[in-house]
Amino acid sequence: MANDRPFAHVDPELLPVLEELKRREPVFHTAEFGTTVDDFERSVAPEYWEVGATGRRYSREFILGTFRAFPPVAGADEWECDDFGLQQLGQNTYLLTYTLKQWGRLTRRATIWQRVGNHWRILYHQGTAVTHNEDDMVPVEEKDATQAPNEAGEPKPAESAE
Repeated sequence: MANDRPFAHVDPELLPVLEELKRREPVFHTAEFGTTVDDFERSVAPEYWEVGATGRRYSREFILGTFRAFPPVAGADEWECDDFGLQQLGQNTYLLTYTLKQWGRLTRRATIWQRVGNHWRILYHQGTAVTHNEDDMVPVEEKDATQAPNEAGEPKPAESAE
């Protein structure tokens, strides 16, 4: 799955790790990650926290407490995960990135995974809602189309005041 796109790059020697981690995403919604609060407690590092797609920050305690009261929704088998990337951050620690299409919502996901013995746990997770599946483009305010990028994705030069 090595790819020349920087967002989905995976060094060939990391492909086995990628396959292991892909089966655990999206976190909290796959059998490989776990299906019970006990599984979640083992799979979530004590220092874990996350940033949700809304930008809110959530602690490990809040996440686990929420799952005790409201188990995670089923349906992950209907969600589409693609555009995976993987980088090794340190010994037994990896950054997994991907795009999730879920109920008409598009999010970019990033999870920091750590292998402890023969078990995986998450240290951090972030989901960022996006409106378009576009990368490397200058954001355009809808009110100011004069600054829209050209066909190559480059910003148009500013008009001279002369």
